[in-house]
Amino acid sequence: MATRASPLILFESNTFWYLLLLLAMGLFSCVAEAKVHYHKWKVNYQTWAPDCVQANIISINGQYPGPTIRAREGDTVVVKLENLMATENVVVHWHGIRQIGTPWDDGTASMSQCAIYSGETYIYKFVVDRPGTYFYHGHYGLQRSAGFYGSLIVDAADTEPFTYDGELSIVLNDWWHQSTYEQAVGLSSNPFVWVGEPQSLLIEGRGKYNCSATSKSCNSTNSQCSPYVLPVHPGKTYRLRIASVASLSAFNFLIQGHKMTVVEADGHYVEPVEVDNLDVYSGESYSVLLTSNQDPSKNYWAAVNVRGRQPKTPTGMAILNYVPNPSTKLPTTVPPPSPLWNDYAYSKTLAKKFVALKGHEELPPTMSDRQLILLNTQNKINGFTKWAINNISLVPPPTPYLAAMKYKIRGAYDTTPPPDVYQPRDYNISVPPPNPNATEGNGVYVFKLNSVVDVILQNANTLNVNNSEIHPWHLHGHDFWILGYGDGVFDPKKDPQKYNLVNPPLRNTVALFPYGWTALRFKADNPGVWAFHCHLEAHFFMGMGVMFAEGIEKVGRIPTSSMGCGVTKHKINMHH
Repeated sequence: MATRASPLILFESNTFWYLLLLLAMGLFSCVAEAKVHYHKWKVNYQTWAPDCVQANIISINGQYPGPTIRAREGDTVVVKLENLMATENVVVHWHGIRQIGTPWDDGTASMSQCAIYSGETYIYKFVVDRPGTYFYHGHYGLQRSAGFYGSLIVDAADTEPFTYDGELSIVLNDWWHQSTYEQAVGLSSNPFVWVGEPQSLLIEGRGKYNCSATSKSCNSTNSQCSPYVLPVHPGKTYRLRIASVASLSAFNFLIQGHKMTVVEADGHYVEPVEVDNLDVYSGESYSVLLTSNQDPSKNYWAAVNVRGRQPKTPTGMAILNYVPNPSTKLPTTVPPPSPLWNDYAYSKTLAKKFVALKGHEELPPTMSDRQLILLNTQNKINGFTKWAINNISLVPPPTPYLAAMKYKIRGAYDTTPPPDVYQPRDYNISVPPPNPNATEGNGVYVFKLNSVVDVILQNANTLNVNNSEIHPWHLHGHDFWILGYGDGVFDPKKDPQKYNLVNPPLRNTVALFPYGWTALRFKADNPGVWAFHCHLEAHFFMGMGVMFAEGIEKVGRIPTSSMGCGVTKHKINMHH
């Protein structure tokens, strides 16, 4: 006697095959499909008043700051950029995006691509492979200082390890009244002319300068410099995304009467850390959770102050607006102060609190294949003031490294590798260099693909007595594990024994503190040529950087649109 399958079994069986068919046809998916986000940008000069003082800035589609790019993990971003500036070239770096498979779109002039000439159009196309808080900015000359930046936010495809009711986002910046062209001339002159401290600190492109203190055109009622407003509803928790594109300043950020809980740093989850204030170095980004649990009849200041340099710039302020209070209702008291500008012990203690969230981040390999020890010094070259790494000041060549190395173009750059360690090994970091002379160079550190590299950043005294500065170092194309910080001279035998290999944070930017060292580890697993440099505009402009490369033979065909300058003008047709 034949048996019959139960209706339930038949239903489940038929449903299974039906879903399988839908999946095969591409009509059903449990995971949201990746999307392509198209943006069309017109980059041009614009008259603006970020701190009420009228200035010429670089804007995108007439906006300042630039438009926010928002995408989902795994999506593709396409930006068609038209350079309308009559006298200036341009590139855009997508800070924190690793550019896996698209190293030519990293947006670094003379490194990943040729600059986009006046009147030309270039199309950037890349995948945002990891959720987090990022941003973009100009990477040509001092264009970041001219206001050429904006937010880039990547939403997670899956549930995140924290919850919130709403989201807010700000970018912090410092601002000068002197144009970037005047600054660049001073930095390149003999005698040297320093840019000085900024006139204002901006929160989401807005600050307030005392109009009575300047002879420049200044209007304190201009809406472009009215305080930025962060609207919140009482009793809710918000994710506040914070990034710094500062050209010089280390920042300390706080919100009057409110604590913040740090949950993300540079696109990676960290164990929650509750803070009253947060140091944010140039190139860094964070997500903090903020609960609106104070008196709802009031508004509160969000404030940013300078750390690491003797402050000569007033506090930058925005308004935490408890809805339905009017956003024009100003707090009646001043914001609380930040820690003292030179309390480096506070800064180091805070930095060491950020560790990877257990179970959510990759742990580092226990050993490395190669170690670099990079000495950061201020030097002289033919009487000009420069910054140097292991006594070499970086001067990028006219031909982009990526094309030069991919197509083996002779004479495009110095093929002699820079030194892995500085000499002499007993260099005294506590005093100005006895011989301040350095050399210019454009060599490349070449790593074996998938090798593990340790980089020790060693700070030292500048050309001035009793002076050593904070340097925030940013790595393109990779994230790195921060294995440790230390004071004085790094000891290659003893100090690695103190490395944090249990839960070090993954970051793309890290602070090097005065007279100390910072140890990093990363996998050289992204074929391309990548900049590693101090993220302070003037310092990088003056040569404070190095170049890394790996897996060049794995790099795909480079778009002709990213070449056409330097030697590639003549060699490009030989290889395409």
